[in-house]
Amino acid sequence: MTHPATAPRQTFDRSIVEGPIGRAVWHLAWPTMLQNIIAGLQGIVDQAMVGHFVGYTGNAAIGVSWQIIVIVIVFLSSLFTGMAVLVARFAGANQPEKVNRVVYQAFLTALALSVLLAAIGYAASPWLLDVVNAAPEVQAEALPFLRTMLGGIFGMMMFFMLSGAFRAAGDPHTPLRLGVAMTVLTVIFNVLLIPLLGTVGAAFGTIASSTVVACYGTWRLFAPGSVIHFHAGIDRRPDFTIIRSLFRFGLPTGVQGIAMNVAGVLLLRFIGSLEHSAAAQAAYAVGYTELFSLITWTSVGLMGASATIAGQNLGAGNPERAVHGVAVASRIGLMVAAVIGALFLFVPNYLLLVFGMTEPLVASLGQELLRYLSISGFFITVALSYTGGLQGTGDTRGPLYISIVSQIVIPLGLCTLYQATRGLEPADIWLAIVLGHFTRAVLSVIRFKQGRWRNIAVDIEPARP
Repeated sequence: MTHPATAPRQTFDRSIVEGPIGRAVWHLAWPTMLQNIIAGLQGIVDQAMVGHFVGYTGNAAIGVSWQIIVIVIVFLSSLFTGMAVLVARFAGANQPEKVNRVVYQAFLTALALSVLLAAIGYAASPWLLDVVNAAPEVQAEALPFLRTMLGGIFGMMMFFMLSGAFRAAGDPHTPLRLGVAMTVLTVIFNVLLIPLLGTVGAAFGTIASSTVVACYGTWRLFAPGSVIHFHAGIDRRPDFTIIRSLFRFGLPTGVQGIAMNVAGVLLLRFIGSLEHSAAAQAAYAVGYTELFSLITWTSVGLMGASATIAGQNLGAGNPERAVHGVAVASRIGLMVAAVIGALFLFVPNYLLLVFGMTEPLVASLGQELLRYLSISGFFITVALSYTGGLQGTGDTRGPLYISIVSQIVIPLGLCTLYQATRGLEPADIWLAIVLGHFTRAVLSVIRFKQGRWRNIAVDIEPARP
């Protein structure tokens, strides 16, 4: 139980639940958007260096490996969504001790799960690469990269947990500092290691940087004055009531993320079945995984802002302010998508040249994909902004159902149909991606406007004596 003498002095940013809503959304969004853009640029640097030192098989290896790694990360991150729901609601209600308890239990759970899933993922790596139908030359580069990344996944997991906790509590600047530090360190390590070790050097650089940043971020939780504080009086025992709440809200998001990324893996199988599979996989790895991330990662930042705005305002009893905040976030995303989409349309050859993609077939496929993605960006940013609003208020089941329809049934169904009837072409896969994003945007807006999230109850039991 927390004693008055040891209780932390914590204050939350009340501008999130009071005052101009546009300013509040931007205050939460811009640090996360900037952090994600910088992180996306780090991935671009990695891919560019690997493309120059290893070749396009290295680009494809990183692309297919990350598709698998993200599945592990998303499952672990499901409890972070549950954590964010609770933290945002309690921060909005100005209950700091409940915020501390929730984050501490998420910390313990993430630590245990990251060790378990890293071991399983490492052992299963060869089979996973077979599942994505990676070409033999791609598998040779991907296996050591994938095993290294999964073996050292602890630092990355803690980084995502810390970022989600501080952001949900209304502090977007600490995650920005952590993200910038991790990106700078990763670039430094990779500049040194990729020329020496090739593709696997990028994995070692990412592991080293994420571990350093995770250790620093954990230390910040014990610092007095932090918006989240593990003080001397906090109960350090596992609290399975809170842990169950983490998974009650978070597990649907985890299943959603796994389903979406399994769909991505199966999409890679379709790409792997094309006549020029290695070239298509390289185009997909650079065009979708890296360049499109300039839109998706920005939109993920807006999703986090929407979740915090919606969750805290619902906790403060202001549901209409939550509605307005999510709409503002989506408008910001549309402006970003318009700018980046214009680059995809008008200078795609220069964007691909950054990655050393000069081979004519690879460059042609990459330019074709970017034309489709210039449209898809509008849909995905709206979808993620409204998904954040749903998840932040505790409606994590709705986005799960939406993702199954939009990211699995539609794109994979279309690819299966084309393959069975007339043979599959790269443009068929690119079109399936766009139609999936369109469906997700429409269904997410409809679900949010139904307003069922207004009546979701969130609470935890008092601290144990």
